[in-house]
Amino acid sequence: MNIEIPQSGTRTLQRKLYLKAKQAEGFRFYALYDKIYRLDILHRAYELVKANGGSPGLDGRTCKQIEEEEGKARFISEIREDLVTRQYQAQAVKRVYIPKGNGERRPLGIPTIRDRVVQMATKLVLEPIFEADFSENSFGYRPKRHAHQAIDTITEAMRYGHVKVIDADLSKYFDSIPHDKLLRTLSERISDGPVLGLLKQWLKAPIIEDKEGKRMVVGGGQRCRQGTPQGGVISPLLANLYLNLLDRIWQRHALERRIGARLVRYADDMVLLCAKDTETPYSILKSILNRLALTLNEEKTVIVDARKTSFQFLGFTIKQLRSERTGKWFPYVEPSKKAISDFKEKIKWITRGRMNLVPLVDIIKMMNDRLRGWGNYFRHGNCYRQLRKVRSFCEQRLRIHLCYRHKVRYSVSGYGKFPYRALYEKYGLYKLDVKPKWKHAHALG
Repeated sequence: MNIEIPQSGTRTLQRKLYLKAKQAEGFRFYALYDKIYRLDILHRAYELVKANGGSPGLDGRTCKQIEEEEGKARFISEIREDLVTRQYQAQAVKRVYIPKGNGERRPLGIPTIRDRVVQMATKLVLEPIFEADFSENSFGYRPKRHAHQAIDTITEAMRYGHVKVIDADLSKYFDSIPHDKLLRTLSERISDGPVLGLLKQWLKAPIIEDKEGKRMVVGGGQRCRQGTPQGGVISPLLANLYLNLLDRIWQRHALERRIGARLVRYADDMVLLCAKDTETPYSILKSILNRLALTLNEEKTVIVDARKTSFQFLGFTIKQLRSERTGKWFPYVEPSKKAISDFKEKIKWITRGRMNLVPLVDIIKMMNDRLRGWGNYFRHGNCYRQLRKVRSFCEQRLRIHLCYRHKVRYSVSGYGKFPYRALYEKYGLYKLDVKPKWKHAHALG
């Protein structure tokens, strides 16, 4: 029998931790471990891990299998018992790779569901504490913060003349975070030994990869001195926490005012928007990163004048244009060519001829899921023209797919047999809203 645990207790604890951290700057929390194995925290952690989905770890177990074989309540009870008796040991992490746009592969580390639940429970307890310390210019992996806010902060700076842009790229950031410096940063707020012990276990967990049918250790272990594998639940918080040192230095030395450079950061993606020259901010950024034992990838770091050349950030293309009507400069934001190209490739794959054996309702659902998610993210800024093109492309691809199914020549009778209205009313294609959100806000006003 599944027991529903109310979320109110979890939220109350998080609120208390946040307020204490906000009111007492520098206070070190010393009694957190018992909060991690609270039943409401563990149940909430499990539900979040289940909602996130993802691949199984080395043991091959999914949430569905766990619930069918032993049940959620027993699974959580066993985790809690291991934590209470200090018998918990982190399991090895599964190494997988995902392709990057430039042809390279990004390594991910996938923990088991068991470890993900404990990491999520720890995150639920620690995140409010560090959230109280995070900078206003940081937007990634934070509650109630998102990419659109980062884009808006950039465009606001551009309106005030910060148009010389340093689009900084860090070399293998997640793999480069030094454990000793990270743990010292954690210790500024956390003095609870068992909690720090959990974090050390995850930093040192062996990373195992399947190579030609054999499992081989390719990283991690007690001798490992740096890195936190991407893919772990706790990794984004730790990565954000370490780069918060950069934010703190930038603020402490009032560098935005002194050198005219505004820092905007989304996890390890960052831009410096400069009102004057870029040489001084670039030199200072490199110096700070060197102190943090991080490396700036100079080949991939781009320096542009936004009035002359656009730059890419979080999937958007951003540039400064002059209005033909008023002659004034304004920031222009639209989905990047790469973001559009990648989306089109996914839609082409879904609607290719070989998918005729798949039920049409499933094809429409796959298209709608991707179209809705992509549209919600990129319906921002000056998106109207590009979103119209994407909507027309999806209509065309669905029409082509229907022609495949009904053995109709697209060039002859595709439009007549499958008109615009039928795609939406009969077949249920999601109609992408092409108006930017600010236009809806004005209409409501």
